[in-house]
Amino acid sequence: MDLPDQIAVLKSRGLIVEDDTFALHKLDYISYYRLANYWRPMEADKTAHQFKPGSRFEDIIRLYDFDMALRSLIFSSIQHVEIAFRSQIIHCFSLPYGAFWFMDPALFKNPSIYARCIHSLGDEINRTKEDFIVEHFTKYDVPAYPPAWKSLEVASFGTLSKIYSNFSDNAVKKNVARALGLPQHIFLESWMTSIAVLRNCCAHHARTWNRVFSIKPQLPSKLPNAWITGSVGSPSKLYPQLCCLQYLLNSIGVGVEFRKGLKALLAMYSNVDTDAMGFPKNWMSDPLWSN
Repeated sequence: MDLPDQIAVLKSRGLIVEDDTFALHKLDYISYYRLANYWRPMEADKTAHQFKPGSRFEDIIRLYDFDMALRSLIFSSIQHVEIAFRSQIIHCFSLPYGAFWFMDPALFKNPSIYARCIHSLGDEINRTKEDFIVEHFTKYDVPAYPPAWKSLEVASFGTLSKIYSNFSDNAVKKNVARALGLPQHIFLESWMTSIAVLRNCCAHHARTWNRVFSIKPQLPSKLPNAWITGSVGSPSKLYPQLCCLQYLLNSIGVGVEFRKGLKALLAMYSNVDTDAMGFPKNWMSDPLWSN
């Protein structure tokens, strides 16, 4: 279906298109079915795809722009958490278990998960062009992997979170969790698994704002640092993930930028339905967000 035909279909379903040239330009660079994710909340009839009265194409684009800006903010903030998590694993695990602990399957709970992780890590090491990996292999042939402080620097966030969750020594894992402001490793396992999924959504430009996440973080009622005091509603929405991210950013001392950025973004796009993201009405008054 050509672009003018796509616009005609949307109009026939009740969508207001005030500027056909603007709509043609947007559909030329953003595919019909990518934008469909953003107009579905405007549909009164999800089967016949009839729009609610007053639905405008320009509002769809505004929601799309909001989601893009939100993903960018989340993705850039997750980098801080990923780097801190990576550094703590390398430090806390290597002290008691040596430079090549990740190569010992006896230190892990699930052999099949371990096998997949070490295979993924090998692929990541072989793929990377990082100077410190290339230089390592010009000097050493054995063992098959560089030490943890080199190898784990090129591990994906997903591989890293699986290595952490599958490690057997809970006392060492707790040291990592406490360094990130959490009292127990089970919370960090849950949070990092959730954040890895969220990161992948952002990295692959997937709709984020009203997504229902199959992986949900465990939310303790109390934490050592400023935390939420009320209910988060649906744990499968975005808001609980953002709470975990903000808490971790605060724990490593870089939380101000994300907190201010999120509030500014929601103020700029005041028409966005925060209920669809799981935000409670008085979320800004929670200690996590008000400091």
